[in-house]
Amino acid sequence: MSMLMRAPRECACWYWDLEDYAPPALQSALTTAARMSAVLEKHDLLKPGALEWHWIVPDLGGAVGKTRVQLTRSLDDEQVIRRIEALRPVGFPEAEFSGFLVAGSGMWFDEHGSQHLEYRLVELTVSSEPSGLSADVSVFHDIWGPFDFRGAPHPEMYRQNAPRLAAALIELEELLGVAAEPGESTCFGRAVRYGVMEPEAVDGRGPDLTDQL
Repeated sequence: MSMLMRAPRECACWYWDLEDYAPPALQSALTTAARMSAVLEKHDLLKPGALEWHWIVPDLGGAVGKTRVQLTRSLDDEQVIRRIEALRPVGFPEAEFSGFLVAGSGMWFDEHGSQHLEYRLVELTVSSEPSGLSADVSVFHDIWGPFDFRGAPHPEMYRQNAPRLAAALIELEELLGVAAEPGESTCFGRAVRYGVMEPEAVDGRGPDLTDQL
C-alpha cells in the first residue's frame, strides 16, 4: 500500500484575512468553515470529520484546555454551536473560543492513478479573534510539488494532485472575495499563488529533506 511521508511543518499555507467577510463570532466562524470545507470536499481534499480547538483565558496568558468533537452534522448546524458552548471548561467560565481546526481525510493519487485516503491531507483552520475573522489552508505532504522529500522527481504524482489543490484555492478566493496571502515559508516549502514553490534543482533533483522529517 502506498504511504505518504508527512512533514512536521507546512509545505505551504494560504491565509485569508476575513475581517470584511464576516464578524468575529462563533456562528460566523462555523458558517465560514462550512462554506470553505464544502469547496475542499468538492475537490476530495478534506471531508470534515472533527473539530479541535483550545479554550483561551486571556488573563491567564494562554490556553486552559483542548477539546475535540466528532462531527455528525454540518459545521454550521445550530446543535454544533450549542455543543461547543456546552464544552466550555467548568473551572473557567470566562474561557473564550478563539478558533478551530477542521480535521478530516482527503483523497490523493499515486503515480499509477490509484486513489488513497489520508487523514489531514489538507488542514483548514478558522480563527475568530476580536480583531476579526481569518482562515488558512495548509498542506504537509510532498505530492503538491514536483519533487518528493528525498529530492527525486515525481511528475505523475505532481500532475495527479497539484491541479486539484490549485482549483480549490482559486474557488476559495472566489467564495471569500479576497486573494490568499502566502503563509510563512519553512524548510519544506512555501506557498506561491496556487501551489508550492518549485525548489532549485541540482542535476535534476530537488533538496533531500528526509533528515528534517
